[in-house]
Amino acid sequence: MSASWFDLSGRVALVTGGGANGGNGHAAALALAEHGADLLVCDRDAAGAEQTAQEIAALGRRCVWTRTDVGDPEQIRAMFERLDGEYGRIDILVNNVADGQRSRPEDLALEQWQRVVRVILDSTFLCSQEAGRRMIACGQGGSIVNISSIAGSSALGRGNFVYSVAKGGVNQFTRELALEWSSHRIRVNAIQPAQIMTPAVKRMFEDPRLDPASLEQRILRGIPLGRIGRPEDVAKAVLFLASDAAEWVTGIMLPVDGGNLAMNSGADKVWAL
Repeated sequence: MSASWFDLSGRVALVTGGGANGGNGHAAALALAEHGADLLVCDRDAAGAEQTAQEIAALGRRCVWTRTDVGDPEQIRAMFERLDGEYGRIDILVNNVADGQRSRPEDLALEQWQRVVRVILDSTFLCSQEAGRRMIACGQGGSIVNISSIAGSSALGRGNFVYSVAKGGVNQFTRELALEWSSHRIRVNAIQPAQIMTPAVKRMFEDPRLDPASLEQRILRGIPLGRIGRPEDVAKAVLFLASDAAEWVTGIMLPVDGGNLAMNSGADKVWAL
């Protein structure tokens, strides 16, 4: 029986930011396909989205790709019209796209604030609204998985101000929508990763201004399980929340963080001698 809990055969999933760049969306799209889902994958990187579609086709599943900037409401609407034409339904939505602007709050321009909020929070709302309307009309329920961050629950500092505020919004959006759509059997959950070895984090380690060894040591001080996360760690959580294994789970923020949010500033996993 338990094997069927993760079987997504016959279901259609949409993953934003799913281009083949080694990130969380790419790993999540492949995981859903490996368990039977057909997909629409979007990304601003058309070549990356097309490559993901080819990888999914090689798994024996169907995948349609679009070049979509989810910071543009018109492009979101066009993407869902494409979904209607190709599949006529949606069962799973993964809101994965994010943006950031490192800045001191006193120096942050309104245009920068609005761009990050638009890409993170507005796109989560608009994609969820489009998906939810279709799920409600279909009457079969569904699953929405938002990729949030530990920054949505615990302040990062170091200029991550607007990113953290937007992720905090994603968390409360998740709770409210889970309640609003519970009568339609649409489950809404979020995942809160800590540092994952995505292309953005890899660029930090390649930055000549930073020492990779000391950077890793500083990151690992806040991760009790002792390693930086991998995109596959996020993909496993997406698969769980999208599947029937989580059919009685909604409105949660699932940390995929190696224990980061469990650890307070004075904690240490090693007893002092």
